[in-house]
Amino acid sequence: MAQCVQSVQELIPDSFVPCVAALCSDEAERLTRLNHLSFAELLKPFSRLTSEVHMRDPNNQLHVIKNLKIAVSNIITQPPQPGAIRKLLNDVVSGSQPAEGLVANVITAGDYDLNISATTPWFESYRETFLQSMPASDHEFLNHYLACMLVASSSEAEPVEQFSKLSQEQHRIQHNSDYSYPKWFIPNTLKYYVLLHDVSAGDEQRAESIYEEMKQKYGTQGCYLLKINSRTSNRASDEQIPDPWSQYLQKNSIQNQESYEDGPCTITSNKNSDSNLLSLDGLDNEVKVDGLPNNFRAHPLQLDSSSDPSNSIDDPDHVKSASSLHETKKANTGIIHGACLTLTDHDRIRQFIQEFTFRGLLPHIEKTIRQLNDQLISRKGLSRSLFSATKKWFSGSKVPEKSINELKNTSGLLYPPEAPELQIRKMADLCFLVQHYDLAYSCYHTAKKDFLNDQAMLYAAGALEMAAVSAFLQPGAPRPYPAHYMDTAIQTYRDICKNMVLAERCVLLSAEILKSQSKYSEAAALLIRLTSEDSDLRSALLLEQAAHCFINMKSPMVRKYAFHMILAGHRFSKAGQKKHALRCYCQAMQVYKGKGWSLAEDHINFTIGRQSYTLRQLDNAVSAFRHILINESKQSAAQQGAFLREYLYVYKNVSQLSPDGPLPQLPLPYINSSATRVFFGHDRRPADGEKQAATHVSLDQEYDSESSQQWRELEEQVVAVVNRGVIPSNFYPTQYCLNSYSDNSRFPLAVVEEPITVEVAFRNPLKVPLLLTDLSLLWKFQSKDSSGKDNEEVKELVTGEPEMIGTEVISEFLINGEESKVARLKLFPHHMGELHILGVVYNLGTIQGYMTVDGIGALPGCHTGKHSLSMSVRGRQDLEIQGPRLNNTKEEKTSIKYGPDRRLDPIITAEMPLLEVFFIHFPTGLLCGEIRKAYVEFVNVSKCPLTGLKVVSKRPEFFTFGGNTAVLTPLSPSASENCSAYKTVVTDSTSVCTALISSASSVDFGTGIGSQPEVIPVPLPDTVLLPGASVQLPMWLRGPDEEGVHEINFLFYYESVKKQPKIRHRILRHTAVICTSRSLNVRATVCRSNSLEDEEGRGGNMLVFVDVENTNTSEAGVKEFHIVQVSSSSKHWRLQKSVNLSENKDAKLASREKGKFCFKAIRCKEKEVATQPSEKYTFADIIFGNEQIISSASPCADFFYRSLSSELKKAQLSVHAEKQSIEDAVRLIQKCSEVDLNIVVLWKAYVVEDSKQLILEGQHHVLLRTIGKEAFSCPQKQEPPEMELLKFFRPENTTVPLRPSVEQLSNLIKTSLHYPESFNHPFHQKSLCLVPVTLLLSNCSKADVDVIVDLRHKTTSPEALEIHGSFTWLGQTQYKLQLKSQEIHSLQLKACFVHTGVYNLGTPRVFAKLSDQVTVFETSQQNSMPALIIINNV
Repeated sequence: MAQCVQSVQELIPDSFVPCVAALCSDEAERLTRLNHLSFAELLKPFSRLTSEVHMRDPNNQLHVIKNLKIAVSNIITQPPQPGAIRKLLNDVVSGSQPAEGLVANVITAGDYDLNISATTPWFESYRETFLQSMPASDHEFLNHYLACMLVASSSEAEPVEQFSKLSQEQHRIQHNSDYSYPKWFIPNTLKYYVLLHDVSAGDEQRAESIYEEMKQKYGTQGCYLLKINSRTSNRASDEQIPDPWSQYLQKNSIQNQESYEDGPCTITSNKNSDSNLLSLDGLDNEVKVDGLPNNFRAHPLQLDSSSDPSNSIDDPDHVKSASSLHETKKANTGIIHGACLTLTDHDRIRQFIQEFTFRGLLPHIEKTIRQLNDQLISRKGLSRSLFSATKKWFSGSKVPEKSINELKNTSGLLYPPEAPELQIRKMADLCFLVQHYDLAYSCYHTAKKDFLNDQAMLYAAGALEMAAVSAFLQPGAPRPYPAHYMDTAIQTYRDICKNMVLAERCVLLSAEILKSQSKYSEAAALLIRLTSEDSDLRSALLLEQAAHCFINMKSPMVRKYAFHMILAGHRFSKAGQKKHALRCYCQAMQVYKGKGWSLAEDHINFTIGRQSYTLRQLDNAVSAFRHILINESKQSAAQQGAFLREYLYVYKNVSQLSPDGPLPQLPLPYINSSATRVFFGHDRRPADGEKQAATHVSLDQEYDSESSQQWRELEEQVVAVVNRGVIPSNFYPTQYCLNSYSDNSRFPLAVVEEPITVEVAFRNPLKVPLLLTDLSLLWKFQSKDSSGKDNEEVKELVTGEPEMIGTEVISEFLINGEESKVARLKLFPHHMGELHILGVVYNLGTIQGYMTVDGIGALPGCHTGKHSLSMSVRGRQDLEIQGPRLNNTKEEKTSIKYGPDRRLDPIITAEMPLLEVFFIHFPTGLLCGEIRKAYVEFVNVSKCPLTGLKVVSKRPEFFTFGGNTAVLTPLSPSASENCSAYKTVVTDSTSVCTALISSASSVDFGTGIGSQPEVIPVPLPDTVLLPGASVQLPMWLRGPDEEGVHEINFLFYYESVKKQPKIRHRILRHTAVICTSRSLNVRATVCRSNSLEDEEGRGGNMLVFVDVENTNTSEAGVKEFHIVQVSSSSKHWRLQKSVNLSENKDAKLASREKGKFCFKAIRCKEKEVATQPSEKYTFADIIFGNEQIISSASPCADFFYRSLSSELKKAQLSVHAEKQSIEDAVRLIQKCSEVDLNIVVLWKAYVVEDSKQLILEGQHHVLLRTIGKEAFSCPQKQEPPEMELLKFFRPENTTVPLRPSVEQLSNLIKTSLHYPESFNHPFHQKSLCLVPVTLLLSNCSKADVDVIVDLRHKTTSPEALEIHGSFTWLGQTQYKLQLKSQEIHSLQLKACFVHTGVYNLGTPRVFAKLSDQVTVFETSQQNSMPALIIINNV
């Protein structure tokens, strides 16, 4: 239970006090009415004695009474009606609310920190009023009248006669059987005569003489002269006199139902509000009967009979304060009580009460106790005093009490008033009232036994109840508190007697006693036991006290506290106590909040919302409903729909209160702020027939960190080229789409007249759909004029034609239940300046008729549109994006700091050109190496001219715009037969297999030395594209050499003609996706020719072997490939003629066929090489058809150069890995075996597609670099190396000097033997046959070479010499010579044969080394092919 102002030791004596009746004459009542008080009310503040009182018990022992209080009330002959009592209690509770500035206790229990109101003044007021308003009953005497004050005025004509009349009236009320109410303690009621004297108006001498007469007649102990009204009421305002009555009287009339429901109640009730009942006397019904006022006909708690029966006050669930409690109280507002009384009068009244108690009441009680004691002793025939008797009764063996269930239901048994059992009870009650608890306990105990024996259950329960209380209050606590007495009493009252009022009194007393003993658990159980359906108010108060018991335990039971608070709140709500209900729910919410009990939380929030709304606390209502909606709700869809509608309804009322106020923040739908994306620029145009717009950037593309890095590198590449190889320090990569992955630390730049699209990610957490209408962005704009002045304009809702920023409004946006959906909202900036996008503004609603729940239909409010809206409220949500966490400096690492995220704060800059690129006839599938011609259209859609257009790609070998000069670029495909993409010339059929020579420089094709081959300037006419202009350019594409899907990124770069300070350049992106399928695989090798048919006798020839295999599996419908031309391109070599193809000109390859070609290659003439040795390439074409493709023109040369540069780039990367410090000698040796010859194989493929035959064409490149080493057109797949065992060894630190390989060393000298193929010799004439043989030695290197020629046969065994077929070289067997660079030397040798036969002359061994080097590199040179000679005998 909550803390109380009074302790239980103070509470119980104050609740059970001696009752005294007051009967006043008219005149006396008039005197007191001058103070706006009745006589009983006049005495109220002074009814507690200020000093101790003594009396003697039946044993003549002195007994001390402390703080005795008496209750004086006017006689009322009608018992109070239960409905009126209920109404009074209801008003008392609603009038007592927690103080505004009350500091709540903070209780920490486990992980809960609860703010709990420690006191419950409404409960104390209720309890006090309840105990005071209990009607008197026959089975107990505690609130029966012990005495009666008869009051007359000194100003009356015959005061003594008036006293006689009053005395007779009192006697008539007590003893006439017409009056069953009020109840009197004993027949012989003490009468006390009081003469009221008005000091200011009356005759004091007369008053004194009347008083003397009274003393003669009634005795000095039985009468009193009370002087009041010492000052006149007109002097009342002069000096301030305290008003002790106000706290005892209700200050205002009870509010009517409306104000009680809607506004804060103005009823206040103090701790001594027992006056609420007892002070209300029926003075309004003053009707004279027999010269006496008949002012006790109706009880003040009598219901007003004129009140509408529909108020149904008897129904406890709907207590309505329809009529005022008492008419007199209506006039009490602002009235000063006791205006005619001085402080002396106050003392006189106090003195009067003292006198009355000392001289009248207590002697009367003492005498009555003695009489009752004597009666009992004489009846029972026991010893003189009960004191000694009780010892005998209780020391012996106890009679076992019968179980309550065994007892018959005899609660109807009634004792006559003079029954001895009732006399014991009377004595007990008297002792209890004067705090003689020992004696009271003894009597109650005795009475209890008698009643139980008689099975008078109501009487027994009463005796048990008071016995328990007496036992508890006994001084020195001789015995423990018998809680089981109380339990039995409660059970009896409730179950047998069906008297809930008495049961409730029992519970209130017992719970208070248990609380004082810290038995909170038992107290809570007791309180909960009495909650029932018959009274919501009582149940609510008891449940609340039970909740306080749980929280006040040694180890607080927080969840039980919260649960019972909820139950109490529910019952308060049913009882119409809205404020208390709301308070209970709010206190319980502290426990349930954030603990995952979402359904409980929803219930509490919903109730708090409703109660707050009823009490017009609209902000609280909105906040509570908001909580229901924003937490992840586990409710059903129907329930959520009800919550949402209720929320919207409440919200609408709130917004109507302040229609011009700022837009409120809405809780739904959720916005994932960090997922907000901002896109600068126009939406992409869809493809139009063969026209396909560049993909650029759009919000539909997913973010890919890898690709964004690639785009950044491409942009850096082109910017570096534009800025002469250096990236400027203020360069910042262009970002058209900002998201949570992009770098948002800088203010983004937007361009005037180009839209800004903001994608907001909404999520609907509910299971019901949400409809957002009139959805638009909320922004703030600061325009910057050219003069530099700032004009700030804040636009929340755009109406009409906006000057600064155009705002798009989405009229309807539906988000289904539990759906995430993005809205794209546009702004159109028309001015330069700073824009800040603050959030979104919209009407939140739900769809009409989606569902109804709990009988709550759709609430009023409608909307016309695609969906019918049930109700909507206008509000906003802010977009607040947290920047990335900073983690650079030590301080940032140790603390949590976030950087800025400025994606929603763009700076609007001046106009810029805007390029759109369209691709026409752009293929999606190609064969590997296939050449296709497409067109690119460049359109300037802005109002500014653009220039400096460039395109950059990581795959420059994929496309070309043609050469730098018009001569090298074919005009259009229709210029040749078959619409070839190549530049072709028809040839006569005579020049069959000989080469046609042309030359071209790589500079013409934009791949010169030092340039970036990836950055390609777009050849715009006049290099400027004017506003609105468009240009179409041809573009040749070549299918990549690897099959599969290729994503090729193009980045177009352009600038404005007018230089802008903020934006230097703009970019446009395009990603082309090409699927390639297999075509041809070309492999080639080159080796030295042994022939000496060189016209100049220099330079040595080469043989080129080319294998072409058709690897196409005809998936693309390819029938066959025709090799139409093989071209060579080199700075030093060229193809001269075809060796093996002479008759069969047409080289066809069907599926999986392979063709072999052999060509002779010769060195270029010096004059061809000398012009520009570094960049001039010689092209030689060998044609197999009747049309020459000019390989030195576009696009053949373009793609050749591009593939060449990309190969060189790869080669450079691999060379960089090797050591740079290769010795010159080694380099020279390596050069001997190097050859720089590139083969271009041009082909046509015949494809059948949709029963039409198409001719595709293409080219493959093979780059020959090393003699004897096979080269391929497409990269070979690497076989994964087999797994090896790990070797653990310490690496040697010795560096091995780089050596050329054996292969490279053996290519220093080229040898060839010249001799007749057959030689006829007459062996019979001359046995020795001598044949002259010329050995030709050719130095392939650029250095001097020392050569040793050894003619001796290399014999493995002596038998080998005798083998038939051996011959001998004659003459010098070893030659040593030095060959200069590229020199050819011939040695004349003679071979001697002794037999006919076929001989191999290739036996000379040649060793070579560089002249200026040690013999470390000396190696046997490569032997030429077998030199066979036939020796014939003639």
